[in-house]
Parts: sequence; structure tokens; C-alpha cells
Amino acid sequence: MLELHCHTTFSDGTLTPTELVAAAIAAGVRALAITDHDTCAGLDEAIEAAGDRLEIVPGLELSVVHNGRSLHILGFYPDRDRIHEPLAVRLAGRRQRAQRMAEKLAELGYPIKLPELPGNMAPGRPHIAQALVAAGHVTSAQEAFTRFLGDDRPAHVQYDKFSIVEGMNLLRSAGAVPVWAHPYLFRGGNVEDTLPELVAAGLLGLEVYHPNHSLTEQKRLLELCDRYGLLATGGSDYHGPAPSTRAERRDSLNQFQLPLALLDRLKQVKATLAIETNY
Repeated sequence: MLELHCHTTFSDGTLTPTELVAAAIAAGVRALAITDHDTCAGLDEAIEAAGDRLEIVPGLELSVVHNGRSLHILGFYPDRDRIHEPLAVRLAGRRQRAQRMAEKLAELGYPIKLPELPGNMAPGRPHIAQALVAAGHVTSAQEAFTRFLGDDRPAHVQYDKFSIVEGMNLLRSAGAVPVWAHPYLFRGGNVEDTLPELVAAGLLGLEVYHPNHSLTEQKRLLELCDRYGLLATGGSDYHGPAPSTRAERRDSLNQFQLPLALLDRLKQVKATLAIETNY
């Protein structure tokens, strides 16, 4: 079985790469993608932990801005030597964003202590949500997002402007296959209107299977894959064992029981991309 969207402690997951690998094997996963936000730093640990028991699919989840809203692109099989420097710049931007959100919270009367993260880890809103919980300002991460951190909430800070074209160019220049993550979570426009813009920018796939996609939405995304000749992928968007407050997300490993044939298709697209770009 296949999992193509998972996070570790190198971004906003709660399991280390080693722990995630163990959990994936226990759940019957045979190929696992590590897709931390704006970083590939957890891949080496995951590959070492997996050995010959589990295939690790190198990846990341890149954050861009489109129509003033956050849009996420999964990039599979990047050349880490080529993508390292631009990701380091993105990581610095994420740290600055976290600091600005902390400053906004202090201005609102809710001071927090930002978590101390190693230099190769990317701070995000979930880290700040947990800091709000630790400070006693909210009782749950969900409340933190609802009151302070969600889009258009008072402590939210937008990503540095990084367009879909810039994001696609970054991924494809590093040999990565770009896939639109959880399209129906995008709040900057409907999927049908936004997709042609992403395809023109270099998109090669859609994340069809995601915990927040209904069966009707999955069917529609498959139709769009056929229309535009796009790759279909899927995954649990796993961030670690879900506390009861998030149980409704049903974010459990291997929940979709995706066939390895989807990975074969991803590898074919990767090979075609390499030929087309002389990579």
C-alpha cells in the first residue's frame, strides 16, 4: 500500500522520521513519501530507518501564494543538492513569519514562547498553536486556529509572496514532480478555475485522495486528471497520532489503501520529466 503525503517533526508532524517509518510499516504501508513543509531535512533519517523494509519516496510540500491565499504543492523526487539553497531561504522566511505571529499575539495580549527548533526544522502555525496551548491562552490547537491563527484571523501572517509560477519553476528545476496538494482546501478560488493556471505554470498532478476530500470531490478530481493529462496521487496528510479534538479528520496511516500502481505512474512521470528537461 502507498502513502504519498506524510509529515515528521522536521516540519509540523509529531513523529520523528524513524517513528513514522515504524508506524507506516505497522500499518501495512510499502512505500512512504516524506513531504515536510519547505524542507527535505528528514529524508536521510527516514531512509536509514526504512532499510529494505519500506520504500521511501523523497518529497516536500512547498507553500506558495495564489490570489492572496496559501496554496500547497507537493514535489516528489527532488534533487536535494539543487533545491537545498532555495529551501534554506524559505526556511528563514518561515522563521520570520513565526516571529511576526508571536509579536502579533503579544500585541493582542497573548504572549507565547516560540518553541526552540533545530536549524533544519521549519516552524509553522501548528507549533504556534501548541505554544498558545502551553501558555494557557487556549485549550486546544483547534481553538488557537479559530481565534488567532486561521486565515483572516488577527494573528495570521501571510507567507512571503512566492507565486505558483515561482514554486513550479523551483520544483521542476530540481527535477521534482509538482502535484497540487488537497485542492479542495484551497480558499483562493474554485478548483476548476484555478487548475488551468497551475497547469500552465507546470503542474503535473493532483492529490485526489485526501482526508478532507469527499467521494464526490475525488471523482471530480479524477475527471480533471483525465481532462488535463495529470497524475493522480493521494495520502493521509499524516501528522502523527490524532488527539481526540482532531479525530474527525480520520487522519490515520494507510486509510485509503492506495495501490502501488499509483507510484509506478509517478515514477513514469518523473522519468519523462527528466528526459524533457535533460535533467
